[in-house]
Amino acid sequence: MEFAKQRLLLALALACLPATAFGQDPYYVESAPAVSPEPLSSWLEPGEVLVEPPAGVTLQLPNSAPAPPPAFPTATLSGFFHADAAWFAQDGPSLATFGDIQDFTDFRRARLAAKGKVAENIAYMCEFDFGFPGRPTFMDVYGEFLDLPGLGTVRIGQWRAPMSMDALTSVKELSFLERNSSFAAFLPFRQMGIGAFNTYFDEQGTWAVSGYRVPTNAFGTEVGDSGYGLSGRLTFAPLLDTANNRVLHTGVGYSFNNPGTSSIRFRSTPEIGVTAGDFSANPIVVPFFVDTNDVATSRYSLFNAELARAWGPALMQSEVYYASVDTLAGGTVNFSGAYAQASYVLTGEARPYNTKQAVFERVRLIKDSHGRTRPAWEVAARWSYINLNDGPVQGGQLNDITCGLNCYLSKNAKLQFNYIRAFQRQPGIGDTNTDLAATRLQIDF
Repeated sequence: MEFAKQRLLLALALACLPATAFGQDPYYVESAPAVSPEPLSSWLEPGEVLVEPPAGVTLQLPNSAPAPPPAFPTATLSGFFHADAAWFAQDGPSLATFGDIQDFTDFRRARLAAKGKVAENIAYMCEFDFGFPGRPTFMDVYGEFLDLPGLGTVRIGQWRAPMSMDALTSVKELSFLERNSSFAAFLPFRQMGIGAFNTYFDEQGTWAVSGYRVPTNAFGTEVGDSGYGLSGRLTFAPLLDTANNRVLHTGVGYSFNNPGTSSIRFRSTPEIGVTAGDFSANPIVVPFFVDTNDVATSRYSLFNAELARAWGPALMQSEVYYASVDTLAGGTVNFSGAYAQASYVLTGEARPYNTKQAVFERVRLIKDSHGRTRPAWEVAARWSYINLNDGPVQGGQLNDITCGLNCYLSKNAKLQFNYIRAFQRQPGIGDTNTDLAATRLQIDF
């Protein structure tokens, strides 16, 4: 019996030796005639029992080669478009101030993008918009270094400056057709530069900072000895129950800019497309309802505060903005803006909170018992305000009330309807009222 046990132990030891112990390459084995293995039970003497390995323990022979490393570069193609239609109704003062604003149909956005990795910790994004007249426009075009100790991600190229929850929410995931009117007026948004961002406290909080050239054009270009900016954002969610979508979000942002043009111009339309976003590239179909014109300056600062609350299918979100401009003529002019919005998914779905970006994402559809997704319906309302009047600058004041209805047909298709009431007040002119109705089909892939 003892001799049988020794034979058994010797066989197990030989099986566990690496192939290199016999001068063989572990990833290459020469072909050999098939030999039927002798069962271990034949080694036992009468009355002996083969002992099974303990529960949860598996014997694995070192004959299989490891999985090959991933091949680089990788690439994933994505894209989306926004097909819009809008109708306008104006009172007498609105017609006298802005002229007859024409109804329109338009591709507000039509984008293609490729993203992927060129190494395990080096990623990239190349996105271009073909919705602007005559040529493609650079959107998010950058490379980034991932998982750097203490820094998280470092990004170089053109992307959205880290400031404002509304600005950092993807246009594919907005509750309304456009972001609030203060976003279009104040924020530096996409600029060419370098930045870093990461999370802290088990993803309860985020931080981000970037330095960039300003203002960069539609191709990410800025030329001159001046024209630099710095933006940063810090967020914290004291209540974070992602399983039940119960979130309380807070955040602050700051931006300092030394424009290369030696001037700054704040202006905005009602919350409708065509001229919102890249003003220099789009035709002036919808006029600017508030406009400071050029203010000569070598520097200006922007301040921002965020507050949001999610409870299941309900979401409330608000922000305030404050701009302080040091004029070359001497003195400071200050402007302000704010918005508050609420949305509710009637069919019970929710907008999940993205803990890495500190924003709320699109409505997640629910599958029925047969594995089919059902359409989701969402109602939303927003009030926004911007005041561009201070001292010698009288750019006007605008209040927008927007009501929205969204139908999420699938995770890649959405129909939207917005009704917008724009109350504009211009010093020396008085109040104007403009009504807008707009629809959008969004397809993304």
